[in-house]
Amino acid sequence: MVGTTRPEPSPDNNATGGPADQAAAGAVMPVLKPSLAHIPLDLMLAAPNRITLVRTIIAMAVAAWAFHSGTWQWLVVGYFVYWAGDSLDGEWARLRKQESLLGAVFDIVCDRASTLLLAGAFIATYPEVVGPLTVYLIQFAVLDTMLSLAFLLWPSTLSPNYFYKVDNPIYLWNWSRAGKAVNTAGVIITLIVGYRWDLMVIPYTIAGLIVIMKVVSLIRLIRILTGAIEPVPGSGKIFKR
Repeated sequence: MVGTTRPEPSPDNNATGGPADQAAAGAVMPVLKPSLAHIPLDLMLAAPNRITLVRTIIAMAVAAWAFHSGTWQWLVVGYFVYWAGDSLDGEWARLRKQESLLGAVFDIVCDRASTLLLAGAFIATYPEVVGPLTVYLIQFAVLDTMLSLAFLLWPSTLSPNYFYKVDNPIYLWNWSRAGKAVNTAGVIITLIVGYRWDLMVIPYTIAGLIVIMKVVSLIRLIRILTGAIEPVPGSGKIFKR
């Protein structure tokens, strides 16, 4: 009869078994802690985050009422609260040096919550805008969200506002002042113009161009992450002095 030999014990194949065996046996598994553990409570509750929370609650409440009432005046109030509050929390954080990764992510999430509800109220009030606004929402909720969260891959970058330190072209297309204006107010303004003068081709065109820009930005980001191209850090300015 041919004898057999037992395999040598290994860290992954020992008496206690692997992770699944340990879990089945009721063993205490190690707790994975977030890389941002021990964030000071005062930073989490800093003024910029409170501003973000308040402006989001107000904008969503106004959007809900605009949805119910079907009046354009409440839409104007809702978008004003959203845009003014979004500018205020960011400027406050930069001036008071209270920026944080947590605050940046919170801001991105709240922007989507406000935008989606306001867009729903816009469509309920003016059903004719459903086409271009849907195109815009798809890119904003999916493509732009992926781009906006990409800064987390570079720990030294506090928010998308500093992405020029990673790649200047992606920053200029998406988070420079001009980029933000086109990505947000540009679509809403062209929707109003298109609806008022029966020129819906204008908002369709702008929404489509923004989708193309987001796709190009994502392709560039993926190529940077895979090493196909080198990022181009810059100053965040279109023209060099």
